[in-house]
Amino acid sequence: MSMFEWRPDYSLGHGDIDGEHKRLFELASDLHCAMTQGKGKDTLSATLDKLLAYTKTHFAHEEHLMQSSHYPEYAEHKAAHDALTARVIEFQREFEAGRVGMTIELLQFLKDWLRTHIGDTDHKVASFLRSKAA
Repeated sequence: MSMFEWRPDYSLGHGDIDGEHKRLFELASDLHCAMTQGKGKDTLSATLDKLLAYTKTHFAHEEHLMQSSHYPEYAEHKAAHDALTARVIEFQREFEAGRVGMTIELLQFLKDWLRTHIGDTDHKVASFLRSKAA
């Protein structure tokens, strides 16, 4: 069983964003499975690349929604996105250079970040978007 399981309470009630969040969990689960199955560096690297690329796409979509709706906490939210992206890019560089390995601690960090970010920060955005639509 993967440590990245989508749960209904992660749902924000926004079809596109929920679908993207589910995909992030799937990609993170793929990374976890590749690590626990002892896949080689090339497979782990390719899986991490997919996760990072999709994360950037998702963040761009979410940020566009926040900007177009004039979300008041946009700057803070974008800063959180930028910080995670920078951290994962740095890890990716270190991993590719052979200076760090894929660890359960990294995966736990990603899991905690996803759960906290979706459960708190993204829920605020979803509530704001619903209030704007009403």
